[in-house]
Amino acid sequence: MFRRPHHRSFRVRRQPRSFNPSWFIQKTKSQSKLDVVAIKNDFADFPVSNQVKANAKAKGYLIPTPIQDQVIPLVSSGKDVVGVANTGTGKTAAFLIPLIDKAAKNRREKVLVITPTRELAAQIEAEFIELAASLNLYSALCIGGAGINRQISRLRQKPPFVIGTPGRLKDLVKRRILDLTGFTTIVLDEVDRMLDMGFINDVKQLISLLPKVRQSLFFSATVEGKVRQLMAGFLRNPVIISVKRGDIADNVDQEVVKVSGRNKIDVLCELLTKPGFDRVLVFGRTKWGMEKLAQALIQKGLKATAIHGNKSQNQRQRALAQFKTGGVKVLLATDVAQRGLDIEGVTHVINFDLPETEDDYIHRIGRTARADKKGVAISLVP
Repeated sequence: MFRRPHHRSFRVRRQPRSFNPSWFIQKTKSQSKLDVVAIKNDFADFPVSNQVKANAKAKGYLIPTPIQDQVIPLVSSGKDVVGVANTGTGKTAAFLIPLIDKAAKNRREKVLVITPTRELAAQIEAEFIELAASLNLYSALCIGGAGINRQISRLRQKPPFVIGTPGRLKDLVKRRILDLTGFTTIVLDEVDRMLDMGFINDVKQLISLLPKVRQSLFFSATVEGKVRQLMAGFLRNPVIISVKRGDIADNVDQEVVKVSGRNKIDVLCELLTKPGFDRVLVFGRTKWGMEKLAQALIQKGLKATAIHGNKSQNQRQRALAQFKTGGVKVLLATDVAQRGLDIEGVTHVINFDLPETEDDYIHRIGRTARADKKGVAISLVP
């Protein structure tokens, strides 16, 4: 009797994609540098109140960045604006400064800011608090991973600024806690990232609940594909401001370190103990891997902590606060922190695990060399 051979079934494990930046670094080195963008205004020239100017000065804003120089007067005049700029160019202040001024002058102004990540939303609120000092303006931060009851209590006080992520905002609308019909201005920040993360339907739904007559501001690193489609149905005769100067800032030094069979943790430790590695952001692929690496670094005497999706929002905020204040020298992160982290003085970004795509690489290393400071990006390759 003929019997068919028995075949065992094996699941083929997909090898994760990875982007080796070596060729990309050569390409960017060979590109010519662009001319410096001329700044037309001083902060004293902007049509905002003296208190807002004083708050900006106290925060260290003395000379506007190119995006601030062009966007602030347009927002103050009520225009819809599309801002296309590299990460770390000061776009948060570009929309907060004129919108805070408008809300201080007209108490009926209500501003909704939507961001893709909790970290970015929290940072925007922190900047709002500084720029709105002494103006009797308040905000509600509405993000997942944090207690919703406190957010509900805050919203019931009718703050003029609501800053949040799409999922939590949608939940609050569904609960009839957040009514979007009275908002006069909406800001969509990091739109391309929002769409990459699958928030397009949530964003469209939130937009549909806003008044037709409103001011709309739209910030993105790119304006292609679905981003452009969203723009078409969202904006009214917008002014498009692009100050993008290539994918990588000129003041990021990119390097590749070949591991060549050595223990990768030992290679990382050698780098971290060198002079000048004062505030270092290390990226890896997995939550478990970054947590394990953080513990390994701590055992070797380095001050380190990790931020990833398995951490609660309070744990993530505490880790960020330690990193910002110098309590820890090394922050290990998965790509949850790829966008939205605006931490002053990050001296180095290290790709412990290579990113999957060129776009991921660009956004990871954009965490250093912000606001025209120098920075170094290092990738560990086999």
